[in-house]
Amino acid sequence: MNWDQSVLNFNNNNIDKLMKAMETKKIFIMSLLSIFLLPAAFAQNKILDGVYIKENTPTRRVIPYTQVREADVMWSKRVWRVIPLREKMNHPLYYPIDEIDNRKSLFDVMKFGIGEGTITAYGDAAFDDEFKAPMTKTQALDKLNEMVKIYREDDEGNMLEDSVPDPIHSGKIKWYWVKEDWFFDRERSVLDVRIIGLAPVQEKLNEDGTVRGPMPLFWVYFPEARYVFANFDVFNTFNDAERRTYEDLFWKRTFSSFVRKESNVFERYISEYKAGIDILLESERIKTQIFNYEHDLWHY
Repeated sequence: MNWDQSVLNFNNNNIDKLMKAMETKKIFIMSLLSIFLLPAAFAQNKILDGVYIKENTPTRRVIPYTQVREADVMWSKRVWRVIPLREKMNHPLYYPIDEIDNRKSLFDVMKFGIGEGTITAYGDAAFDDEFKAPMTKTQALDKLNEMVKIYREDDEGNMLEDSVPDPIHSGKIKWYWVKEDWFFDRERSVLDVRIIGLAPVQEKLNEDGTVRGPMPLFWVYFPEARYVFANFDVFNTFNDAERRTYEDLFWKRTFSSFVRKESNVFERYISEYKAGIDILLESERIKTQIFNYEHDLWHY
C-alpha cells in the first residue's frame, strides 16, 4: 500500500466516524424533543384546524378615534338607525346562530363581553340610550334569559304551571338599533360619523304566538364595546384568509340600515308622523340630506 492509498483510507475512516457521530447527535436531539416537547403537546390536546395559527385577530388593537374639538365641528346631526338582520348584507352579524370555534354572531360576542365584564349593559327597561342606568353583571345576565311557562304533572295527576328561565338564543335577535352622530370636522375637512350606542332587539310574541313588536334588551356604549369587537372575526364571502372583525365592519360601515329617527324638536320617531311606505321615503330623505351636506360644501 503506498502513501496516497493510506491517506485515502484514513480520510474515509474519519468521514465515516464523523457521519456516525452526527447521526448519533441527531438521534439524541430528537430523543430530547420527544421527551420534553411531545408530552406537553399531547397534554394540551390541541389540534390545529388549518394550515397556520391565527394570531392577527386575537391580538388586534383598536384604532383610536381622531381627537375632535368642539370648535371644529361646524355641523352635526344625531341619527337612530335600524339594522335588519334579514337583509343579505347583514347576515355576517346574524350567523352563526350556534357558536363555532373560530366565529360567533354579534349577539354572542356581546354576551361574551358582558360575561367577562368588559362590556357594560345599560337600561332598566328598553329605551335607555343615554346610558344613565348601568346594569350590574348579574342584572345583565338575567336580561339574557326570558321566563317561559311549562306544564308538568304532579304525583296526583294534576297539571301544574311553572315558569323557568330560558336563555335568549342568538337566532331570536332580529334587529340592531344604532345611535350615531354625523358631524363635519372643518379641521380635517371631512364628514365623519361616530357610533355611540348599539342595542340588540328581539321579536316579542304574545301568548297566542302573534307578534307584539320589537323589544330591545339593553344598550351598550359602543366606544367601550369596540375593544371586544376588535378580537372576533366576521365572515368574508370572498376570502377566508382576509376575515375582518366586527370593529372593521362598523368602521367601514359594511352593513345595511334605515333611519328610524333624527334629532328633532318634538323627539318624534318617523313612524309617529309617517305611515306605510312614506316611512322608508322619509328615511331615504334624511340619508340624502346628510350626504348632500358634504357634497354642497365643495365647488367644482
